[in-house]
Amino acid sequence: MSLFERYLSLWVALCIVAGITLGHLAPGAFAAIAAMEVARVNLVVAVLIWLMIVPMLLRVDFGALHSVRRHWRGIGVTLLVNWAIKPFSMALLGTAFLGYLFAPMLPAGASSSYIAGLILLAAAPCTAMVFVWSNLVDGEPNYTLSQVALNDLIMVIAFAPLVGLLLGVASITVPWNTLMLSVGLYIVVPVLVSQVLRRALLRGGGARLDRFLSAVGPFSLASLLLTLVLLFGFQGEQIVRQPLVIVLIAVPILFQVYLNAGIAYGLSRRLGVDWCVAGPSALIGASNFFELAVAAAISLFGLGSGAALATVVGVLVEVPVMLSIVALVKRTRPWYERGVTARSV
Repeated sequence: MSLFERYLSLWVALCIVAGITLGHLAPGAFAAIAAMEVARVNLVVAVLIWLMIVPMLLRVDFGALHSVRRHWRGIGVTLLVNWAIKPFSMALLGTAFLGYLFAPMLPAGASSSYIAGLILLAAAPCTAMVFVWSNLVDGEPNYTLSQVALNDLIMVIAFAPLVGLLLGVASITVPWNTLMLSVGLYIVVPVLVSQVLRRALLRGGGARLDRFLSAVGPFSLASLLLTLVLLFGFQGEQIVRQPLVIVLIAVPILFQVYLNAGIAYGLSRRLGVDWCVAGPSALIGASNFFELAVAAAISLFGLGSGAALATVVGVLVEVPVMLSIVALVKRTRPWYERGVTARSV
Protein backbone atom coordinates (compact mmCIF):
# COMPACT_ATOMS: atom_id res chain seq x y z
CA MET A 1 0.00 0.00 0.00
CA SER A 2 1.41 3.38 -0.99
CA LEU A 3 1.79 6.21 1.51
CA PHE A 4 -1.07 8.02 -0.22
CA GLU A 5 -3.40 5.00 0.04
CA ARG A 6 -2.45 4.32 3.66
CA TYR A 7 -3.54 7.81 4.68
CA LEU A 8 -6.58 8.00 2.38
CA SER A 9 -8.88 8.78 5.30
CA LEU A 10 -6.71 11.79 6.20
CA TRP A 11 -6.91 13.11 2.64
CA VAL A 12 -10.66 12.54 2.66
CA ALA A 13 -10.93 14.53 5.90
CA LEU A 14 -8.90 17.37 4.35
CA CYS A 15 -11.20 17.29 1.30
CA ILE A 16 -14.18 17.64 3.61
CA VAL A 17 -12.68 20.79 5.12
CA ALA A 18 -11.69 22.13 1.68
CA GLY A 19 -15.09 21.39 0.17
CA ILE A 20 -17.04 23.01 2.99
CA THR A 21 -14.77 26.06 2.93
CA LEU A 22 -14.94 26.50 -0.84
CA GLY A 23 -18.68 25.94 -0.83
CA HIS A 24 -19.07 28.93 1.48
CA LEU A 25 -16.53 31.10 -0.32
CA ALA A 26 -17.62 30.39 -3.92
CA PRO A 27 -21.23 29.16 -3.99
CA GLY A 28 -21.66 30.49 -7.54
CA ALA A 29 -18.92 28.25 -8.91
CA PHE A 30 -20.47 25.17 -7.35
CA ALA A 31 -23.90 26.12 -8.68
CA ALA A 32 -22.42 26.43 -12.19
CA ILE A 33 -20.86 22.95 -11.90
CA ALA A 34 -24.16 21.49 -10.67
CA ALA A 35 -25.92 22.94 -13.72
CA MET A 36 -23.65 21.06 -16.15
CA GLU A 37 -25.98 18.07 -16.51
CA VAL A 38 -27.31 15.87 -19.30
CA ALA A 39 -30.10 13.40 -18.43
CA ARG A 40 -29.39 14.01 -14.72
CA VAL A 41 -25.73 13.03 -15.20
CA ASN A 42 -23.32 15.73 -14.09
CA LEU A 43 -20.67 15.94 -16.79
CA VAL A 44 -17.85 17.11 -14.52
CA VAL A 45 -18.47 14.35 -12.01
CA ALA A 46 -18.90 11.76 -14.79
CA VAL A 47 -15.40 12.52 -16.11
CA LEU A 48 -13.94 12.30 -12.60
CA ILE A 49 -15.71 9.00 -11.91
CA TRP A 50 -14.38 7.52 -15.13
CA LEU A 51 -10.85 8.57 -14.17
CA MET A 52 -11.42 6.77 -10.88
CA ILE A 53 -12.97 3.56 -12.13
CA VAL A 54 -11.22 2.68 -15.38
CA PRO A 55 -7.66 2.45 -13.91
CA MET A 56 -8.99 0.18 -11.16
CA LEU A 57 -10.77 -2.12 -13.63
CA LEU A 58 -7.56 -2.38 -15.67
CA ARG A 59 -6.20 -4.56 -12.85
CA VAL A 60 -8.97 -7.13 -13.30
CA ASP A 61 -8.23 -10.10 -15.56
CA PHE A 62 -11.48 -11.81 -16.53
CA GLY A 63 -9.38 -14.64 -17.90
CA ALA A 64 -8.75 -15.61 -14.26
CA LEU A 65 -12.30 -16.96 -14.02
CA HIS A 66 -11.02 -20.39 -15.10
CA SER A 67 -9.50 -20.81 -11.62
CA VAL A 68 -12.86 -20.40 -9.86
CA ARG A 69 -13.23 -24.18 -9.52
CA ARG A 70 -9.95 -24.45 -7.59
CA HIS A 71 -11.28 -22.27 -4.79
CA TRP A 72 -14.99 -23.04 -5.02
CA ARG A 73 -15.64 -23.03 -1.26
CA GLY A 74 -13.97 -19.65 -0.73
CA ILE A 75 -15.72 -18.26 -3.82
CA GLY A 76 -19.05 -19.58 -2.56
CA VAL A 77 -18.60 -17.97 0.87
CA THR A 78 -17.75 -14.58 -0.60
CA LEU A 79 -20.59 -14.68 -3.13
CA LEU A 80 -23.02 -15.53 -0.33
CA VAL A 81 -21.83 -12.60 1.79
CA ASN A 82 -21.52 -10.08 -1.07
CA TRP A 83 -24.84 -10.76 -2.76
CA ALA A 84 -27.17 -12.49 -0.27
CA ILE A 85 -26.16 -10.95 3.07
CA LYS A 86 -24.35 -7.62 2.79
CA PRO A 87 -26.91 -5.51 0.83
CA PHE A 88 -29.81 -6.78 2.93
CA SER A 89 -27.99 -6.42 6.26
CA MET A 90 -27.07 -2.84 5.32
CA ALA A 91 -30.69 -2.06 4.46
CA LEU A 92 -31.77 -3.45 7.84
CA LEU A 93 -29.02 -1.71 9.81
CA GLY A 94 -29.53 1.57 7.97
CA THR A 95 -33.27 1.47 8.64
CA ALA A 96 -32.80 0.50 12.28
CA PHE A 97 -30.21 3.19 13.05
CA LEU A 98 -31.05 6.06 10.69
CA GLY A 99 -34.75 5.37 10.22
CA TYR A 100 -35.57 4.86 13.89
CA LEU A 101 -32.85 5.08 16.55
CA PHE A 102 -31.04 8.19 15.22
CA ALA A 103 -33.98 9.73 13.32
CA PRO A 104 -34.65 12.48 15.94
CA MET A 105 -31.03 13.68 15.59
CA LEU A 106 -31.07 13.82 11.76
CA PRO A 107 -32.50 16.57 9.52
CA ALA A 108 -36.23 16.17 9.07
CA GLY A 109 -37.10 13.84 6.20
CA ALA A 110 -33.45 13.04 5.41
CA SER A 111 -33.29 9.50 6.79
CA SER A 112 -34.57 7.79 3.64
CA SER A 113 -31.95 9.52 1.49
CA TYR A 114 -29.13 8.45 3.83
CA ILE A 115 -30.44 4.87 3.83
CA ALA A 116 -30.49 4.92 0.02
CA GLY A 117 -26.81 5.89 -0.01
CA LEU A 118 -25.96 3.03 2.35
CA ILE A 119 -27.81 0.57 0.13
CA LEU A 120 -25.88 1.76 -2.92
CA LEU A 121 -22.66 1.38 -0.95
CA ALA A 122 -23.39 -2.21 0.11
CA ALA A 123 -24.67 -3.39 -3.28
CA ALA A 124 -21.27 -2.89 -4.96
CA PRO A 125 -18.49 -5.29 -3.82
CA CYS A 126 -15.01 -3.79 -3.77
CA THR A 127 -12.82 -4.13 -6.86
CA ALA A 128 -9.44 -2.41 -6.73
CA MET A 129 -8.53 -1.96 -3.07
CA VAL A 130 -9.19 -5.67 -2.48
CA PHE A 131 -5.85 -6.43 -4.13
CA VAL A 132 -4.17 -4.24 -1.50
CA TRP A 133 -5.99 -5.90 1.41
CA SER A 134 -5.31 -9.40 0.05
CA ASN A 135 -1.61 -8.65 -0.30
CA LEU A 136 -1.45 -7.39 3.29
CA VAL A 137 -2.79 -10.74 4.60
CA ASP A 138 -0.67 -12.86 2.22
CA GLY A 139 -3.82 -13.94 0.42
CA GLU A 140 -3.95 -16.41 -2.46
CA PRO A 141 -3.61 -14.11 -5.50
CA ASN A 142 -5.43 -16.41 -7.95
CA TYR A 143 -8.42 -16.63 -5.63
CA THR A 144 -8.51 -12.86 -5.16
CA LEU A 145 -8.28 -12.19 -8.88
CA SER A 146 -10.95 -14.73 -9.82
CA GLN A 147 -13.30 -13.51 -7.07
CA VAL A 148 -12.99 -9.88 -8.14
CA ALA A 149 -13.52 -10.77 -11.80
CA LEU A 150 -16.62 -12.81 -10.93
CA ASN A 151 -18.03 -10.04 -8.74
CA ASP A 152 -17.56 -7.50 -11.53
CA LEU A 153 -19.41 -9.71 -13.99
CA ILE A 154 -22.27 -10.21 -11.52
CA MET A 155 -22.39 -6.45 -10.90
CA VAL A 156 -23.10 -5.81 -14.58
CA ILE A 157 -26.27 -7.93 -14.29
CA ALA A 158 -27.34 -7.72 -10.66
CA PHE A 159 -26.54 -4.19 -9.43
CA ALA A 160 -29.59 -2.44 -10.88
CA PRO A 161 -32.27 -5.01 -9.89
CA LEU A 162 -30.76 -5.46 -6.42
CA VAL A 163 -30.62 -1.71 -5.75
CA GLY A 164 -34.12 -1.29 -7.18
CA LEU A 165 -35.46 -4.04 -4.93
CA LEU A 166 -33.86 -2.68 -1.76
CA LEU A 167 -34.76 0.94 -2.46
CA GLY A 168 -38.33 -0.20 -3.01
CA VAL A 169 -38.32 -2.11 0.28
CA ALA A 170 -37.02 1.05 1.95
CA SER A 171 -39.99 2.93 0.39
CA ILE A 172 -37.78 5.09 -1.81
CA THR A 173 -38.93 5.90 -5.33
CA VAL A 174 -36.61 4.26 -7.86
CA PRO A 175 -35.85 6.36 -10.98
CA TRP A 176 -35.32 3.28 -13.15
CA ASN A 177 -34.21 5.16 -16.27
CA THR A 178 -31.50 6.94 -14.32
CA LEU A 179 -30.50 3.74 -12.52
CA MET A 180 -30.07 1.85 -15.79
CA LEU A 181 -28.13 4.77 -17.24
CA SER A 182 -25.82 4.69 -14.21
CA VAL A 183 -25.23 0.96 -14.61
CA GLY A 184 -24.36 1.43 -18.28
CA LEU A 185 -22.25 4.52 -17.71
CA TYR A 186 -20.37 3.44 -14.60
CA ILE A 187 -20.24 -0.38 -14.88
CA VAL A 188 -20.83 -1.77 -18.37
CA VAL A 189 -18.92 0.81 -20.43
CA PRO A 190 -15.93 1.09 -18.05
CA VAL A 191 -15.63 -2.71 -17.91
CA LEU A 192 -15.58 -2.92 -21.72
CA VAL A 193 -13.19 0.02 -22.15
CA SER A 194 -10.81 -1.22 -19.46
CA GLN A 195 -10.64 -4.74 -20.89
CA VAL A 196 -9.98 -3.48 -24.45
CA LEU A 197 -7.28 -1.17 -23.12
CA ARG A 198 -5.84 -3.93 -20.94
CA ARG A 199 -5.48 -6.28 -23.91
CA ALA A 200 -3.85 -3.56 -25.99
CA LEU A 201 -1.34 -2.81 -23.24
CA LEU A 202 -0.56 -6.49 -22.62
CA ARG A 203 0.47 -6.90 -26.26
CA GLY A 204 3.58 -4.99 -25.25
CA GLY A 205 4.13 -7.26 -22.24
CA GLY A 206 3.09 -7.13 -18.60
CA ALA A 207 5.66 -4.43 -17.84
CA ARG A 208 3.86 -2.04 -20.17
CA LEU A 209 0.60 -2.50 -18.27
CA ASP A 210 2.38 -2.01 -14.95
CA ARG A 211 3.96 1.23 -16.16
CA PHE A 212 0.61 2.50 -17.38
CA LEU A 213 -1.08 1.66 -14.08
CA SER A 214 1.68 3.44 -12.17
CA ALA A 215 1.23 6.50 -14.36
CA VAL A 216 -2.58 6.71 -14.09
CA GLY A 217 -2.86 5.59 -10.47
CA PRO A 218 -2.38 9.11 -9.04
CA PHE A 219 -5.05 10.46 -11.41
CA SER A 220 -7.51 7.90 -10.08
CA LEU A 221 -7.02 8.91 -6.45
CA ALA A 222 -6.87 12.62 -7.33
CA SER A 223 -10.20 12.27 -9.16
CA LEU A 224 -11.74 10.65 -6.09
CA LEU A 225 -10.54 13.48 -3.85
CA LEU A 226 -11.69 16.18 -6.27
CA THR A 227 -15.12 14.55 -6.42
CA LEU A 228 -15.26 14.65 -2.64
CA VAL A 229 -14.41 18.35 -2.63
CA LEU A 230 -17.37 18.94 -4.97
CA LEU A 231 -19.71 16.81 -2.87
CA PHE A 232 -18.83 18.55 0.36
CA GLY A 233 -18.98 21.90 -1.35
CA PHE A 234 -22.67 21.21 -1.95
CA GLN A 235 -23.21 19.56 1.44
CA GLY A 236 -21.22 22.11 3.42
CA GLU A 237 -24.07 24.18 4.83
CA GLN A 238 -25.90 21.13 6.11
CA ILE A 239 -22.75 19.61 7.64
CA VAL A 240 -21.78 22.85 9.40
CA ARG A 241 -25.24 22.98 10.93
CA GLN A 242 -25.19 19.32 11.99
CA PRO A 243 -21.69 17.75 12.02
CA LEU A 244 -23.09 14.89 14.08
CA VAL A 245 -24.71 13.57 10.89
CA ILE A 246 -21.37 12.20 9.62
CA VAL A 247 -20.84 10.22 12.83
CA LEU A 248 -24.37 8.85 12.86
CA ILE A 249 -24.17 7.67 9.24
CA ALA A 250 -20.85 5.94 10.01
CA VAL A 251 -22.38 3.77 12.76
CA PRO A 252 -24.39 1.34 10.55
CA ILE A 253 -21.46 1.21 8.10
CA LEU A 254 -19.12 0.08 10.87
CA PHE A 255 -21.59 -2.52 12.15
CA GLN A 256 -22.09 -3.85 8.62
CA VAL A 257 -18.39 -4.09 7.77
CA TYR A 258 -17.42 -6.04 10.89
CA LEU A 259 -20.54 -8.23 10.71
CA ASN A 260 -19.90 -9.36 7.14
CA ALA A 261 -16.17 -9.82 7.63
CA GLY A 262 -16.93 -12.00 10.66
CA ILE A 263 -19.51 -14.08 8.77
CA ALA A 264 -17.15 -14.69 5.83
CA TYR A 265 -14.20 -15.55 8.09
CA GLY A 266 -16.18 -17.78 10.44
CA LEU A 267 -18.00 -19.63 7.67
CA SER A 268 -14.72 -20.20 5.82
CA ARG A 269 -13.24 -21.75 8.97
CA ARG A 270 -16.25 -24.00 9.41
CA LEU A 271 -15.98 -25.19 5.79
CA GLY A 272 -12.24 -25.88 6.08
CA VAL A 273 -11.14 -23.16 3.65
CA ASP A 274 -7.38 -22.48 3.67
CA TRP A 275 -6.42 -19.35 5.63
CA CYS A 276 -4.80 -17.78 2.57
CA VAL A 277 -8.25 -17.82 0.95
CA ALA A 278 -10.31 -17.07 4.08
CA GLY A 279 -8.35 -13.85 4.77
CA PRO A 280 -9.12 -12.12 1.46
CA SER A 281 -12.62 -13.66 1.55
CA ALA A 282 -13.34 -11.78 4.78
CA LEU A 283 -11.95 -8.57 3.31
CA ILE A 284 -13.81 -8.87 0.00
CA GLY A 285 -17.00 -9.66 1.92
CA ALA A 286 -16.63 -6.54 4.03
CA SER A 287 -15.38 -3.84 1.64
CA ASN A 288 -17.29 -1.81 -0.93
CA PHE A 289 -16.77 -0.38 -4.42
CA PHE A 290 -17.33 3.12 -3.04
CA GLU A 291 -16.38 4.84 -6.31
CA LEU A 292 -19.34 3.20 -8.05
CA ALA A 293 -21.61 3.94 -5.09
CA VAL A 294 -20.67 7.64 -5.17
CA ALA A 295 -21.31 7.81 -8.92
CA ALA A 296 -24.68 6.06 -8.70
CA ALA A 297 -25.81 8.21 -5.76
CA ILE A 298 -24.98 11.42 -7.63
CA SER A 299 -26.77 10.23 -10.77
CA LEU A 300 -29.86 8.99 -8.94
CA PHE A 301 -30.30 11.63 -6.25
CA GLY A 302 -28.04 14.57 -7.09
CA LEU A 303 -24.78 16.11 -5.90
CA GLY A 304 -26.34 17.72 -2.85
CA SER A 305 -28.34 14.67 -1.74
CA GLY A 306 -28.13 12.80 1.52
CA ALA A 307 -27.50 9.61 -0.48
CA ALA A 308 -24.34 11.09 -1.98
CA LEU A 309 -23.20 12.20 1.47
CA ALA A 310 -23.77 8.70 2.90
CA THR A 311 -21.59 7.10 0.23
CA VAL A 312 -18.83 9.61 0.96
CA VAL A 313 -18.91 8.65 4.65
CA GLY A 314 -18.18 5.13 3.41
CA VAL A 315 -15.00 6.45 1.77
CA LEU A 316 -14.04 8.19 5.01
CA VAL A 317 -14.17 5.03 7.14
CA GLU A 318 -13.02 2.49 4.52
CA VAL A 319 -9.24 2.49 5.01
CA PRO A 320 -8.92 2.51 8.84
CA VAL A 321 -11.70 -0.06 9.23
CA MET A 322 -10.27 -2.41 6.61
CA LEU A 323 -6.78 -2.10 8.09
CA SER A 324 -8.23 -3.12 11.46
CA ILE A 325 -9.76 -6.22 9.82
CA VAL A 326 -6.40 -7.03 8.21
CA ALA A 327 -4.84 -6.90 11.69
CA LEU A 328 -7.57 -9.13 13.19
CA VAL A 329 -7.27 -11.72 10.42
CA LYS A 330 -3.48 -11.93 10.83
CA ARG A 331 -3.62 -12.14 14.62
CA THR A 332 -6.22 -14.92 14.57
CA ARG A 333 -4.40 -17.10 12.04
CA PRO A 334 -3.31 -19.72 14.68
CA TRP A 335 -6.90 -19.97 15.97
CA TYR A 336 -8.23 -20.26 12.43
CA GLU A 337 -5.79 -22.98 11.35
CA ARG A 338 -6.37 -25.02 14.54
CA GLY A 339 -10.06 -25.14 13.67
CA VAL A 340 -9.44 -26.15 10.07
CA THR A 341 -6.95 -28.86 11.15
CA ALA A 342 -9.39 -30.26 13.72
CA ARG A 343 -12.12 -30.58 11.10
CA SER A 344 -9.84 -32.31 8.62
CA VAL A 345 -8.76 -35.00 11.11
